[in-house]
Amino acid sequence: MHGHIAPEPADTKLPVPDAVQDAIRTLLVWAGEDPAREGLRDTPARVGRAWREYCAGYSEDPAVHLTRTFEEVAGYDEVVLLRDIPFHSHCEHHLAPIVGTASIAYLPTDRVVGISKLARVLHGYARRLQIQERLTAEIAQCIWTNLNPLGVAVVIKAQHGCMTGRGVRTHGVDMITSKVLGCFRDDPSSRKEVLALMGHG
Repeated sequence: MHGHIAPEPADTKLPVPDAVQDAIRTLLVWAGEDPAREGLRDTPARVGRAWREYCAGYSEDPAVHLTRTFEEVAGYDEVVLLRDIPFHSHCEHHLAPIVGTASIAYLPTDRVVGISKLARVLHGYARRLQIQERLTAEIAQCIWTNLNPLGVAVVIKAQHGCMTGRGVRTHGVDMITSKVLGCFRDDPSSRKEVLALMGHG
């Protein structure tokens, strides 16, 4: 049915404090809406729960995902790359969505980490209020500090709701940020190689 909202799963029925719901009602009124009308009656609680999920990264330390490593790599000494990982974040200036993909690479020394853990590091930082430049740097620094690789490279490509939905309202524009550390920073040929593998060479 048009306009029907499916019931939320039981595990999302977390209590939302009255102060949070009141703040959302205030915003609805200020935007010109009536929070008492049927379609918006449950919106303050839904929005409150949604924002707990959007900002779940504040309750975790992304470095935890890099604690379990594997040393039996049979002499593998080339780049490990996870390319085009989708992510969703929110900008700290307008609380607007940041939607894009991240490519994460590192050159291991004597140990590697499960590839899903790289995505978990990304999501741990993305699920906070962010600016793209800081998000890129935080991911790279976390991997650099916790895996002690020879090099780290992170490239993020994203579109920002604060640009597509307000202000200049320009669609289809990607913002690209990168952070390289270690050999990818010091050796131009290594940097060129890893960026080419990421599709940014």
